[in-house]
Amino acid sequence: MRIGQYTTADTEQHWCGVRTDADRVINLSEAGAGAGIDIPTDSTDLLADWEWQRKAELAIEYAEKTDTGVYDEAAVDRRAPVLNPEKIVCVGLNYRDHAEEGDNPIPDEPVLFSKFPTTVTGPESTIEWDPEFTEKVDYEAELVAVIGRETRRVSPEDALDHVAGYLVGNDVSARDLQHGDGQWVRGKSLDTFAPIGPELVTANEIDDPHDLEIWAEVNGERLQESTTANLIFGIDELVSFCSQAFTLNPGDLLFTGTPPGVGVYREPPVLLEDGDSVTIGVEELGELSNSCEYR
Repeated sequence: MRIGQYTTADTEQHWCGVRTDADRVINLSEAGAGAGIDIPTDSTDLLADWEWQRKAELAIEYAEKTDTGVYDEAAVDRRAPVLNPEKIVCVGLNYRDHAEEGDNPIPDEPVLFSKFPTTVTGPESTIEWDPEFTEKVDYEAELVAVIGRETRRVSPEDALDHVAGYLVGNDVSARDLQHGDGQWVRGKSLDTFAPIGPELVTANEIDDPHDLEIWAEVNGERLQESTTANLIFGIDELVSFCSQAFTLNPGDLLFTGTPPGVGVYREPPVLLEDGDSVTIGVEELGELSNSCEYR
């Protein structure tokens, strides 16, 4: 199931939808209402709902039989698949060769930091910043795990059962702020600095989240290319590690780290500028494209 959030031209109210193979999008709330099933319009609320996946499947079945709540994909606008996460937890230095390219030691346990929810933006949206505030904006291709149920002190063996699905993320970073502050939150948390999308792909559709190709392109040039097989700490370890310290809730985002090839460590550096386009891709999940703009 590929879950996104959408709007139509006649309303700003977003709704949770599922894209089908026929280039159509099913409004789960609208189709669910027709079938007598109450389905939230927001994906975070959907993930917190009892038996949400089963309810969504029934709404899809009803829509396909009756055409209720079905829209042409070209007639809707995409939003971020998760618009209001309670938490965005990020992992630094989780690919060995990325740690080495920045002359950082290989961590013995996950290095965590956070981004604020106001960083979230969706596919085809704009990454914006004031060039007088930061002059070194960088891209980071990441696989993002989306939490599907309340998670506290879970074991690594059970951790993946708490993941609803995965999406593509770009951990946009203001390197001058990040490195100048000595800690990372401010440089990682400028508005629009967490593009995610294009959809949340449910975990049952992913063969192995630890064996997915991942890449980043800037203006069509591929600058990052790796595989999640190179993660130092797997998603099961990360979810368990986080949950020992704090509760993870449905809709929380876990950025799992970026491979080598980020702009600040290239020779010469490749940093984002006004008018650039960035595309992040993860195998089985799709591609996330955003433009860059000074404001």
